[in-house]
Amino acid sequence: MTRRLLGIAATALLLVAAAFAWVVLRELRPAPLVDGPEPVATPALIERGQLLARGGNCMACHTARGGPPWAGGHPVHTPFGALISSNLTPHPSGLGAWTAAEFHRALHHGQSRDGRLLYPAFPYNHTTRLSRADTDALFVYLRTLSPVDRPRESHRLGFPYNQPIALAVWRALFFTPAEHRDDPARSAEWNRGAWWVEGVAHCAACHRESGVLESPGLALAGGLMPDGAWTAPSLRDPAEAGVQDWSVEAIVELLRGGRNAHASVAGPMAEVVRHGTQHLPEADLRAIAVYLQQVPREPVARHDEAAPARLLTLGARVYEQRCAQCHGDQGEGAWAEGAPADGPWAFPPLAGNRAVTQASPVNLLRWVLDGGYGPSTADHPRPWGMPPFRGLLTDEEIAAVASHVRQAWGNRAGGVDTLQVQRLR
Repeated sequence: MTRRLLGIAATALLLVAAAFAWVVLRELRPAPLVDGPEPVATPALIERGQLLARGGNCMACHTARGGPPWAGGHPVHTPFGALISSNLTPHPSGLGAWTAAEFHRALHHGQSRDGRLLYPAFPYNHTTRLSRADTDALFVYLRTLSPVDRPRESHRLGFPYNQPIALAVWRALFFTPAEHRDDPARSAEWNRGAWWVEGVAHCAACHRESGVLESPGLALAGGLMPDGAWTAPSLRDPAEAGVQDWSVEAIVELLRGGRNAHASVAGPMAEVVRHGTQHLPEADLRAIAVYLQQVPREPVARHDEAAPARLLTLGARVYEQRCAQCHGDQGEGAWAEGAPADGPWAFPPLAGNRAVTQASPVNLLRWVLDGGYGPSTADHPRPWGMPPFRGLLTDEEIAAVASHVRQAWGNRAGGVDTLQVQRLR
């Protein structure tokens, strides 16, 4: 009886393995092209394509530092190596030889012109929701760009992540082509916001809980970004980056101007606002705001531990010497001259600042190490800035001042240790 059961189990395992192998091999086959005429480049179609490109912040990843816009060469760092973005200009080394159908397949199926599988750093998990009309508009706009001769560079991935079969396995587990479908139980405005957030804007590509093998994880739950340099805070938790308690107007103000009375953006999100959301029409920003307002609430798990008294004493001293002049003796911040009590401020308050008290201290440490500016926008063309302290403070001093501001003035977040600072350096 035992031998019979073992035989049945072995046969079942073989069948499951064969079925999975069939699915993986199917992923390696080029998806069929959606037939249709090449789109005509009308002003309206170009304008719509430009809107989609801005909303997706496509230029940020497809522009190398100091290089020509849209020509690729930008490295996207992941735990498995660096992925190099491609040239989107209409040069033969870019999209010059592509058809609209091949471009649609890339965004919908995650396959290049020759059927080669694309890595999900290109967010086809989200752009798969775009219709053929949407991808045609984006394609037409990209063909209006100035052509740049920049051949595709090879990704810098180690074995086995540089093998097509590994990517096919990932796709078999985590990717299914789909198009956006409105939820009939929701308002038209909410559905429009869902189309943006879940689709071309691909917010969950950053604001997602890390999963096994970089699986998509829980959408909008936040997590460490692939390069480890920043944390994208949870949009489900109002104590992190959730906006469930904000007004629609406040959310629109942040997406359009980069700051409001509650918060400001920095790091990768500053790029999103500068190159993307500030250019969106008011109606689309309001739709996004309505959608984000109704994201289900889910608190982030926290493991806050008080820092040692010695570290807090050092941190208070560093804060007094280096930080209080701008952020105030009690972390109250400094407001712009003539501004009302609710902002806009010149230097943000740290007391009660959820960007300071997030479960992860990564963003706070990044600001202290490297400083930075908010985005330059039409609403705020000269944003506030913070100098870097990488060369002025030791790892221990940075850990100490970060622990101090996370546990002073009523803030109740965990302390920071020196090892966390060393890792980010």
